[in-house]
Amino acid sequence: MKKLILILTFIISFSTLAQDTYLHCGKLIDTKSGKILTNKTIIVKDNKIVSIEDGYTSAKNTNDVIIDLKNKTVMPGLIDMHVHIEHESNPKSYSEKFVLNDADVALNSVGFAEETLMAGFTTVRDLGGSGINIALRNAINTGKIDGPRIFTAGKSLATTGGHADPTNGNNKKLQGDPGPKEGVVNSLEDARKAVRQRYKNGADCIKITATGGVLSVAKSGSNPQFTIEEIKEICKTAKDYGMHVAAHAHGDEGMQRAIIGGVKTIEHGTYMSTETMDLMKKYDAYLVPTITAGKEVEEKAQIDGYYPDIVVPKALAVGPQIQGTFGKAYKRGVGIAFGTDAGVFKHGDNGKEFFYMVEAGMPAIETIQAATVTNAMLLGMEDKLGQLKVGFIADIVATNEDPTTNIKTMENIVFVMKEGKVYKNE
Repeated sequence: MKKLILILTFIISFSTLAQDTYLHCGKLIDTKSGKILTNKTIIVKDNKIVSIEDGYTSAKNTNDVIIDLKNKTVMPGLIDMHVHIEHESNPKSYSEKFVLNDADVALNSVGFAEETLMAGFTTVRDLGGSGINIALRNAINTGKIDGPRIFTAGKSLATTGGHADPTNGNNKKLQGDPGPKEGVVNSLEDARKAVRQRYKNGADCIKITATGGVLSVAKSGSNPQFTIEEIKEICKTAKDYGMHVAAHAHGDEGMQRAIIGGVKTIEHGTYMSTETMDLMKKYDAYLVPTITAGKEVEEKAQIDGYYPDIVVPKALAVGPQIQGTFGKAYKRGVGIAFGTDAGVFKHGDNGKEFFYMVEAGMPAIETIQAATVTNAMLLGMEDKLGQLKVGFIADIVATNEDPTTNIKTMENIVFVMKEGKVYKNE
């Protein structure tokens, strides 16, 4: 009997130690409705939101924590659908692949992940690296390092000489003939094997380079690089393995092939025609605009020696075009998902994208919805992420000002909570 009493006493004592967090929110963005709510209390227990109450609720237990956000605007953790968490552009980027070891890349990525989280992006979709992005995701998920929740494509898929062919620009002795294992596809059989290899490696989604790209050491930045049949086979196989497909695409023909082939998101979309915009609406595909990256490559291309000579004219052409195309696509009713291409520019500067989207004509509240509810839906996490709602994961961020009146405040996130743990509180 004494043992039973001791056990019960221990259980009761332990339960009273359980700590809840009370967030007193001056303004709260309901991302589902697009409305701004005022004077709310979010109660977080463990990693979930357990209650949202009117007014500023007092804590029930002495060990509960109250966080004063009465002068802040609170919203769900942000989601960036296009990052490259393994690297960050610099003047030595093109030589680093011959110098850095996997361990170097992995250690660098730890800092990039933390910078991303501190910028308020609690979830990201990584669209191409060496495969270290998969190990980074796992390390974050197990709490070994701090960073955003990562959904990753592992290694991007390309055709021989295509934008994501890992041997482009190499000495001929180093080029070899990479195949599906290395992410290079040249047939329907290759397409199936490449997707299955990504699944085997632990990828969450598939990324293809449907057209040429800006930063690859290859002449064209916009030519189509997969056949429709190859894209269909990739998308069909990906669906079998529970994965969606994203397509890097600047040129219009490559975009159309990707959309018809079953791709869910078009990344960049620089030279998209109105015909392709209508095709996206028909097939329920979304545009991930990455305006920040476009502006960054244009700027860096004007620095002598920053990029190889073959890259410079492509960068100078894409930069001035990408924001205008986004504005036209939005006005035509194309679905928009928030994504930046961070890694092409400094990690942690992801919030700049909001201003560029607003500047191009998208209302501020809709840019925030694109980075929350829309992206959560595309990731299949609409019942867990993207809203401040009871039962959802407690990913919560805050700004000093109301972003619907000053969108630039999204570049300075002052509070970050991920899964109920506070990582930043200024």
